[in-house]
Amino acid sequence: MIALDWPALMRAGMAGLKLLPRDFWQLTPAELRLMLGEAAAPQPLGRDRLAALMQDFPDVPGPQEKETTDG
Repeated sequence: MIALDWPALMRAGMAGLKLLPRDFWQLTPAELRLMLGEAAAPQPLGRDRLAALMQDFPDVPGPQEKETTDG
């Protein structure tokens, strides 16, 4: 189980969002995250999305560098 940083959450909710204490304590952690904008944060790249990106943008070798000789 992950411990919540209650002092930081209280500052964010009551000082940042200007929630009254009673309103803050009625929220679930998921609701508070949503209000703080954390739900809009980018999600981790999943295996399916990575496979789709690899198909859309395959790695191709760059042009071969030609060796030059001085002489």
